[in-house]
Amino acid sequence: MRPVKTRHFLQLVLLSALWGASFLFIRIASPVLGPNVMAALRIGLATLTLMGIMRVANEPWPWRHWRELFGLGTLTVALPFLLYAWAALHLPAGYSSLLNTMAVPFGVIAAAWMKEDTLSTRKWLGCLCGFAGVALIVQLGPVEPTPALLMAAAACVAASACYGVSTTWMKRATTRMSPLSIAAGIHAAALVLLLPGAAWSLPEARFTPGALTAVAVMGIVTSGLAYWLNLRVLKHVSPVAAMSSAFMIPLFGVAWGHVFLGEALGPGMVWGGALVLVATGLVTGFNPLRWLAAVRPGRS
Repeated sequence: MRPVKTRHFLQLVLLSALWGASFLFIRIASPVLGPNVMAALRIGLATLTLMGIMRVANEPWPWRHWRELFGLGTLTVALPFLLYAWAALHLPAGYSSLLNTMAVPFGVIAAAWMKEDTLSTRKWLGCLCGFAGVALIVQLGPVEPTPALLMAAAACVAASACYGVSTTWMKRATTRMSPLSIAAGIHAAALVLLLPGAAWSLPEARFTPGALTAVAVMGIVTSGLAYWLNLRVLKHVSPVAAMSSAFMIPLFGVAWGHVFLGEALGPGMVWGGALVLVATGLVTGFNPLRWLAAVRPGRS
């Protein structure tokens, strides 16, 4: 695997910053709107956003790939969004973001099985560093292992597995369709799948300003625009490298909580953040020292 270029690494960091806020927003919106309605609204706004961009860019819809888009939409949007929305009713955001990192080992195995990447000691070491770093960052305290909490944790692992095993499929799809058309197509397909459940749950939803604002940010920014950016990056990097952003998501999630909610930062943020950066470098192959050497002026 070739090392990730600097611009792609920075884009992965940006994606982590955007997705790091999602777990907080889900915890705000899901208990108020309900998982079905929240997931459908989020996906609907993402679809409208991407449709508008496609219209401006004069991008055609990939109708002949509709079966593939429905499959990808199920695994990468519909199921994960719904599972995380349901888990947020019972599980703190820190636990959800920690379990989200399980996408990386699932993705490492899937990419090797599909011959898109290779297993290596470096990547597994990166996974271990990532798990340790995330645990230090979120500083998870003891919780009562109730049946509901265990089911919510299982839902998060299942959602992470969906992300992990489908990333290689998404990588291959970028050779047949543009990133923009894939992003729009999978969200439109996922919306069709979730609309019946959302309609059934609609009478129980409470449309508060806070919940609607959270859904608007998730739909337009962290789903629509971020998925488009993610697919643009995925076109140029390996599936495993693209998933490495999962390790940085809790880092930004805790940082946003400090900035916007005044939550305290402990020493685990520093050491955990350092481990996460090491893990990301091991998984992606990105070496900042190599980049600095490349841009340093040569000697006369």
